[in-house]
Amino acid sequence: MVIKNVSLETVIGVTSKIPENKMMEIAFAGKSNVGKSSLINALMNRKSLARTSAQPGKTQTINFYNINNELYFVDLPGYGYAKVSKEEKEKWGKMIEKYLHQSKVLKAVFLLIDIRHDPSANDKQMYDWILSNGFHPIVIATKADKINRSQLQKQIKAVRQGLAVDQDTIVIPFSAQTKQGRDEIYELIDKMMEQMKGE
Repeated sequence: MVIKNVSLETVIGVTSKIPENKMMEIAFAGKSNVGKSSLINALMNRKSLARTSAQPGKTQTINFYNINNELYFVDLPGYGYAKVSKEEKEKWGKMIEKYLHQSKVLKAVFLLIDIRHDPSANDKQMYDWILSNGFHPIVIATKADKINRSQLQKQIKAVRQGLAVDQDTIVIPFSAQTKQGRDEIYELIDKMMEQMKGE
């Protein structure tokens, strides 16, 4: 996958209508501070198109990035941030659920988990929620450069066990610093695009 052009095309809030896109969508979900913006920027080959917020829990919109006029990267609001009120969390939850239900071209959901820690209750809830909406999450274990290589397999196992994923679930260790894992993600996206063309 070669990224030629990228633009932030649509931003929707709690009351907005879900756009009826024709091109394939790939969504990114993850806890605040898990490195979601860094992952999206690394995939888009841009330094700061997806804005990393100084305040976790600040992204309250769903952002659609047009990639090469071929597909969309969809950045979902971060979850699990303590300072956000229960009402706000419920609103975001409804917004994400509405999107998962209503998008006709959503092909995959990437769920980001910090490889350094066991998945939290929020992570597990999000994983189960994505499953219950009919998607099989692809897990991206972020911040892989922050652990020793010798720890990698042990931490991947901890992520798998913490989320209670099934055998087929793909878990890709990723680092925004070293770009480890980026090529595997590109390959998966290429395969999905091939499938879409074949349908």
